Amino acid sequence: MENLAIQYENLDQKVYQILKEMIEHRRLLPGEKIPQEKLAKDLGISRTPLVSALKFLEHEKLVEAKPRRGYYVRLFSIEEMISIFEIREVLEGLAARRAAKSITKAEAKQLVNIFKPFQGLKDITDYQAYSQADRYFHMFIAEIASREFLTSIIQTFNIISLAYQYPNREGLIRVPNETMEDHMRIGEAIANHDSEAAEQLMREHLQKAIVELEKAV
Repeated sequence: MENLAIQYENLDQKVYQILKEMIEHRRLLPGEKIPQEKLAKDLGISRTPLVSALKFLEHEKLVEAKPRRGYYVRLFSIEEMISIFEIREVLEGLAARRAAKSITKAEAKQLVNIFKPFQGLKDITDYQAYSQADRYFHMFIAEIASREFLTSIIQTFNIISLAYQYPNREGLIRVPNETMEDHMRIGEAIANHDSEAAEQLMREHLQKAIVELEKAV
């Protein structure tokens, strides 16, 4: 019975991760109803692990249950997004500071190369590729910081931030040409073990997103 329970728990977690990635990569869009029957069929599972996964995501504020209507991908207001970025500013500033203290040479090389495909471009037009690089950049810094709980929290906030706004920008708040220099400076500060500069630059980077969001209020 114990092994059977573990199998069900693992299945719940797998389905949870699949749904979370679908939201992150915009295969399930903000405000969209989650097609439970179709998803269960596509994944070859019963509704039980699917509903369990949806409840996990509801707890993380990524989906919401509407009585007698089902589960929907949560659509956040501008005011909510501003609050999320204020939290991101603090948490990711801390992650950048910690990452600068513990980063290895191999990690530093990997970090500064994330945006290499976009260097030298006068106008960055591939928003999808840039958005993916943006997500990876922020998550990689959290992982380097070696704080599992911090990584998990930042991942959820990043999904909200990057998957919910401006459909024609792949979720980016500011256009790539505006953020490219920010990312390079943050990466260099972390790679150079400059923890104070890394935290300050990260916080300034996210503050600029808050200013942009406030224009839409």
